[in-house]
Amino acid sequence: MRFLVKHWPRIAVTMLPVVIALLHAGGALQLSVLQRLDDIIYDARLTATMPRTLDDRIVIIDIDEKSLAEVGRWPWSRNKVATLVDNLFNEQAALVAFDIVFAEPDDSSGLGQLNELARTDFKDQPSFAERLRQIQPSLDYDAIFAKSLVGRPVALGYYLSSDRDARAYGVLPAPVLTKADAMGRQITATLWTGYGSNIESIAKAAPLAGHFNPTIDSDGVVRALPLLAEYKGQYYESLSLAVFRLLTGMPSVSVAFSSERYLSRNTQGLDRVVLRRGNKTLGIPVDDRVTTLIPYRGKGGKDGGSYRYLSAADVVNKKLPPDSIKGKIILIGTTAPGLLDLRVTPAGETYPGVETHANLISGLMDGSIRVKPDFASGYDVAMLLLSGLLLAFGLPLLSAVRAVMLSLVVIGCLIGANFMLYFSAGWVLPLAAALVMAVTAFALNMSYGYFVESRSKRELANLFGTYVPPELVDEMVKDPDHYSMKAANRELTVMFCDMRGFTKMSETMEPVQLQELLTGVFTRLTALIRANRGTIDKYMGDCVMAFWGAPVESDQHAHLAVKSAMEMANAVREINRGHRDLGLPEIGIGIGLNTGSMCVGDMGSNIRRAYTVIGDAVNLGSRLEGLSKAYGVDIVVSEATKKQTTEFAWQELDRVRVKGKEQAVVIFWPVAPANRIAEDTASELKTWAAFMKAYRAQNWDQADVLLVNLMRMNAKKYLYQLYAERVGSMRLLPFDPEWDGATNFETK
Repeated sequence: MRFLVKHWPRIAVTMLPVVIALLHAGGALQLSVLQRLDDIIYDARLTATMPRTLDDRIVIIDIDEKSLAEVGRWPWSRNKVATLVDNLFNEQAALVAFDIVFAEPDDSSGLGQLNELARTDFKDQPSFAERLRQIQPSLDYDAIFAKSLVGRPVALGYYLSSDRDARAYGVLPAPVLTKADAMGRQITATLWTGYGSNIESIAKAAPLAGHFNPTIDSDGVVRALPLLAEYKGQYYESLSLAVFRLLTGMPSVSVAFSSERYLSRNTQGLDRVVLRRGNKTLGIPVDDRVTTLIPYRGKGGKDGGSYRYLSAADVVNKKLPPDSIKGKIILIGTTAPGLLDLRVTPAGETYPGVETHANLISGLMDGSIRVKPDFASGYDVAMLLLSGLLLAFGLPLLSAVRAVMLSLVVIGCLIGANFMLYFSAGWVLPLAAALVMAVTAFALNMSYGYFVESRSKRELANLFGTYVPPELVDEMVKDPDHYSMKAANRELTVMFCDMRGFTKMSETMEPVQLQELLTGVFTRLTALIRANRGTIDKYMGDCVMAFWGAPVESDQHAHLAVKSAMEMANAVREINRGHRDLGLPEIGIGIGLNTGSMCVGDMGSNIRRAYTVIGDAVNLGSRLEGLSKAYGVDIVVSEATKKQTTEFAWQELDRVRVKGKEQAVVIFWPVAPANRIAEDTASELKTWAAFMKAYRAQNWDQADVLLVNLMRMNAKKYLYQLYAERVGSMRLLPFDPEWDGATNFETK
C-alpha cells in the first residue's frame, strides 16, 4: 500500500497504454493502426523466412501474352482448351486444375447459327440437316472440351459472389460439408449469396471443383485463402483443397473444434479441417474464418523461382521441353495483365493469382501451414497484462538506465515468445499491441519521471549532496517525498573514530607530509564508511564522526556500523605494514560505537549549517571512543549496539560509568564475525566470560586462576594485564555488597 500511495500517479500513467491495448485485444476498441502494424510484422517475418527454392512438383501453365498472341485472344474456343488438356495428359501430367471458370457456352464454332438455319431457311433441304448432323460433333466445342475431361484427374474452378441480386450461373459441385455435419456448432466461414460456375456439360464431365476466391485484408493484401466457404447453409471447398484431396485419394472432409483438442479450455472455436480416409486422418489448421495463411515460397511470376512456368501456347503447339510435365501437378492460370488475375501479396504487388493456390498446395503437401489460432486474442490479453503490470510496477522503482534495460528485456521476451511459437507451433499471434504498449508505457513513464518527479529529485540531491554519500543520494531520489532536512528523533548508530599518535607525528613530520598522510588515511576510512552506507557527519582534526540509519532508514544500521568499524581497524593495520616498509611512523585508531535515540537534521546557524546528530546517545559514543585506549582495544561498542547485531563474536570489556552519566553501561569489543572465529579464540572467550562472572562476584581467588589461564592463552593482551592489576588491588579491600562491578571514569 505504501508503494501504491507513493507511485500511483506514475503507475496510472504507465497503465494508460496498457488499458487501451487491452481494449483493442479484447475487441472493444478497434485500432486499425495496430492491425496494420501486425500485418507489417507478419509480412516482414514471412518474406524474411521464405525458402526461395523451386518446387518442381507443381507446374503452372500460363495463359500469358505470348499465348494470347499465338493462339488468340481470351477466351479461347473450347476445342483449343481441349487440345491443351489432351496434350498435358499425353505428356503424363499427374492432374490438372483450372484457375479459370467456363461460365458460358462456347458458340465460336457457329454451330448455333447452323442449327438455326436448319430450322428456318434450310428446313426443306434434308441434305443440309444430314450434313449438319455429321459435322456437329466437331463443332460442339463444349462437348469436345467435356470429353477431354471425362475420367481424368481434373479439378475445375469457380468463384463465389456476394451481390444484391444473388445471381448464380452454372452448376456448383457437391458441397463437402453441411451445417448438420457441424453437430450444432457454429462455423464462421465466409458467407456468399451467389456464384459463377461452369456450364452443366463441363461440370458433369469433371464433377470435382473448388472456388478460387482469395481472402483480401483491409489493406488490399492477399495473405490467406479460405479452405471452406458457405453458400445457403452448405460448405464448399477451395480449389487448393480440392487439388490436395485429389492427390491424397479423395478423403472425406470434416471439422474439429478446439475444445476437442484442448480439453482443459472452455472454448468452442473451429481450429482444424480434418481429412479422413480409412484409418488415416490429417488435420489442417485454420483460423476462425476457416481460412489458412498462404506459405509463400518466394517472389511470384516466371522469374520468381518458386514454380516453373510454361506458356499455354507451347502446350497447344506441342513445343514443351521433354518430361517437363510428366508426373507434375498442373495449374492452369494467367499472368496476362488484361485478364486481371494479379494480386497484391506480401511476396509481391503483382502476384499471379494462380500461384497463390500453388503455394497453398505446396504447404498442404509439406505440412507447413501456419495459422492464427482461435486463442490469439487471449494470448494477446495475457501478454499485455503480464508485460504491462511488470512495466507499470517495475519502472517507477528503477533508474533511467535500469528502466531502459527492463523495457528492452520485456520487449525482447515478447518478440522471442512470439517468434518461438511461430516457428515451433506454426501459430501467427498478435505482437503489435504489446510492442506499442511497451514502448509507449516506457516513454510515458520516463516522461512523467523527468518532467514531474525530476524537479523534486534535483532539489533533494542539491539539498543532501553535501552531507550524504552519492550512493545514498541515488537511493533517496527514488522517493524524494520521504526525506527532508527537518530535525527528528530516530534510533541511529553513531561512530567516533580518533587517530592515535597524531600529535606526536605532527611534531616530527613536515606539514605537507603530515597532510598527505592524514588525507590518505581518512580517504581509506571514509571509503569504508560509505561502502557500508554510513553518512559522514564531520571531520574534526584527526577525528571523523559518522552515523548510520539516516537520512536513508535501515534496520541494519548497528550491524553496518560494527562491520565498518572492523574493516577500518583492519585497514589501519594494512596501512601500518606499508608505513613500516617505508620507514614512516605507525598510527593507531580508537573507535566508539553507540546506538540510541538521537536528534538528526539540518542544524547550525544562518551562516553555516550541517546535517548532523545530537543527543545523549551521541555523547556516549564519543566517551566510548575515549575508552578504547584505556582497555587496549581499537573498538569499543555499547551494549545497545551489541544487542542489535548477532553476526559477531564479542568480548565484554567492562561495565563503566562515564562522566556525565549516572547509569553504568556495559561495553564490548567485537572479536570477529561469528562464523569465522577460531576454536582457540572461542575457548578464550568462554574462559573470559567465567572470569568476568567471578570478578563481579568479588571471588578474587577464582578470578586469579582464570586470569592465569587467560595469560597463557594470550600473554600480550593488555586487557588481561589491566584486570590482573585490578584484581591485585581490589583483593586488599573488604567485600563490598553494594559494588555493582562498574568502573567510574571522571574524564572525557
